[in-house]
Amino acid sequence: MSKLNPQNERIKRDYLRFLKEARGKSEATLDTTRKALSRFEVYTGARDFKTFRREQAIGFKDRLAETNGLRTGESLSHSTQASTLAALKEFFTWLAWQPGYKSRIHVPDIDYFSPSIKSSAKAKATKLRDFPSLEQVRAVIAVMPSETVIDRRNRALVAFAILTGIRDRAMVSLSLRHLDLTKSPPLVRQEPDRVETKFSKTIITYFVPLGDDLKDIVVRWIDELRTAHLFAPNDPDFPRTKVRQGDDLSFRVAGIEPIHWSDASPARTIFRQAFADAGIPYFPPHSFRHTLGHLMQTVCRTPEQMKAWSQNLGHENIGTTLTSYGTIDPHRQGEVIGAISLNPAERDGDLIAKIRSLMQ
Repeated sequence: MSKLNPQNERIKRDYLRFLKEARGKSEATLDTTRKALSRFEVYTGARDFKTFRREQAIGFKDRLAETNGLRTGESLSHSTQASTLAALKEFFTWLAWQPGYKSRIHVPDIDYFSPSIKSSAKAKATKLRDFPSLEQVRAVIAVMPSETVIDRRNRALVAFAILTGIRDRAMVSLSLRHLDLTKSPPLVRQEPDRVETKFSKTIITYFVPLGDDLKDIVVRWIDELRTAHLFAPNDPDFPRTKVRQGDDLSFRVAGIEPIHWSDASPARTIFRQAFADAGIPYFPPHSFRHTLGHLMQTVCRTPEQMKAWSQNLGHENIGTTLTSYGTIDPHRQGEVIGAISLNPAERDGDLIAKIRSLMQ
């Protein structure tokens, strides 16, 4: 944005503080609000918020539909448009009650930020997510080098992600104290006081039985941290790369240091390079949760197994797993339908009833 409006900046600062301190909103929500306000001010030329009228909301909606994302270069998704409009609607609703704005903002005009019914339906529509097959993940890990400590860390990171399905932000905030390798299967305690879990939930996760080869990669890495690098319980499972300045004043990789990454972007960079080296299209760490969600439907044989698998992903309700990570692609849907038998001897009617009871 080429110019700033000091009055707008002050009220935006007050609103963001209100969201954080009074409403307890996360940093991700604050970022969404910042982006929404920035887009709106770009459209209005940073005009004072006191000048808001319904025509601005209508025009902004049209402009938003034509806006391209910075990363993809494609039109903004309907869900992004909906979240942007919702953030602006909440902001102006709050603003209309602030001193100096009450008499300037016509409250009914705020409703013009509402998306059309058609656009709202598209934003809420279930989307098919791309995710790697277990075979693709194994192929990626198979070609990852293990000569240096950085190589071994990166390889363990990818193996750990598919064994647990832990979200990337939680994964990079884990410490050695959170991992218990004496359990069978190994146990990960995601404690929200130290681990960046979603909604600050305590999540107990066990390694999914995908094979001792994957488990051994992680076990050997953790053992190396404890015995060779003398990492303490509060040190990270996946430590930051140590960089040192050489004699030629250039910066070089000098191993690892017992410091957590500040965010998950380094982990995503590792994944991107690993998939590129294997000649497989890139899949981010979060896509591994979809891999495990679909795997649940093919390997679990009882409702209890499905419930345990769902809890392993941090879901209190099995319906969340099936809805968020279990959407079947059309090709697989046809295969499943074709394999269904109408023969009562080949069906388990109790299974459906039990699954329904778990979803309640």
